[in-house]
Amino acid sequence: MLDEILAQSRRNNPTQGITGMLCVSGDVFIQVLEGGRDEVCELYNAIVRDPRHANVRLLTYDEISQRQFGNWTMGQVNLSKVNPSVLLKYFKRAELDPFDASGAATLSLLGELVASASIIGRGE
Repeated sequence: MLDEILAQSRRNNPTQGITGMLCVSGDVFIQVLEGGRDEVCELYNAIVRDPRHANVRLLTYDEISQRQFGNWTMGQVNLSKVNPSVLLKYFKRAELDPFDASGAATLSLLGELVASASIIGRGE
């Protein structure tokens, strides 16, 4: 199912001007969406309605001055390959728990993962 979601994102996001990142650990997914306000809101609403997703929560919504993932249609990070000490910088335990940290801390984690090349696929 993950491959299907990524393929759909990589196929559809460029036409909408949407870039982003998907971080997966077990059954926890964190996704960053960047683009125009209307396009991001429409995509978020489609994700919420999609039966493949459960317990969708908005962690943060910010106006940004520049894209952090502008070269990505949808990058993917698999945290099972990441050093646990990286997770401990942002969360209480070495596991992905976006409800255990601020949205800013979670975004910082994703930025660090990009900087450290912990990316499985760029999907450009």
